[in-house]
Amino acid sequence: MGTTLDVRVKRAGKVYRDGEILSGVVVITSKDTVQHQGISLTMEGSVNLQLSAKNVGVFEAFCNTAKPIQIISSTIEMVKPGKLPSGKTEIPFEFPLQMKGNKVLYETYHGVFVNIQYTLRCDMRRSLLAKDLTKTCEFIVHSLSQKGKLLPSPVDFTITPETLQNVKERASLPKFLIRGHLNSTNCVITQPLTGELQVESAEAAVRSIELQLGVLRAMPGMPRRSRTSRSPTATSAGASPSPSTWCSPGSSPAPPWRPPTSKWSLK
Repeated sequence: MGTTLDVRVKRAGKVYRDGEILSGVVVITSKDTVQHQGISLTMEGSVNLQLSAKNVGVFEAFCNTAKPIQIISSTIEMVKPGKLPSGKTEIPFEFPLQMKGNKVLYETYHGVFVNIQYTLRCDMRRSLLAKDLTKTCEFIVHSLSQKGKLLPSPVDFTITPETLQNVKERASLPKFLIRGHLNSTNCVITQPLTGELQVESAEAAVRSIELQLGVLRAMPGMPRRSRTSRSPTATSAGASPSPSTWCSPGSSPAPPWRPPTSKWSLK
């Protein structure tokens, strides 16, 4: 067994909030004495924007991918160059999760177009004859509980062949009419999102319907295209259409969804 490097945070769920202390240990395990050129630990948070090649094409998606936006970055030197004994060595660490000025830590988010990610990266530098060791550990950032109650903002929507986006042969599509209702577009992320979706008519049988939800707070410098949310989508052929009700995790179970073949927008 060679030398292994690991990063462990104290909280099992790895969930932290703005203003808290991120703490844990770096664990180095080796059967022999370890010679190194220093051990450092870096905490980073960044926003990555990526267009989908399915929607705009591979070339446009590649050309319009923005550089990562750094939210937070901090590095500490844990151990100066020297030797570590054989066996297991644990080195404790602490990082304050606090932004300067009026800046805030955005919530962790992994989506189709946007990724907000926070990581701890430990680097052990070694001599030219031994490969450097690196270990990365992701932790989760949640926002503080929102104060007060949000005012409901219900909205009705209609989906027809005319409202579809990125469709080349619109005339060949079967006629259909889908109506729906969102109980509120102002939602707390930890509460169920509720509404109703009903297929009123369709020339072809409906095989599956998928609902996609995008959640993102607008940030300075973020392209406007990434601030939009995804809407209900569907494919046709298969089972007979019938009214259905959907809801988010945490409330009543929803029917199984299947991947869509085209994007539908609200009107």
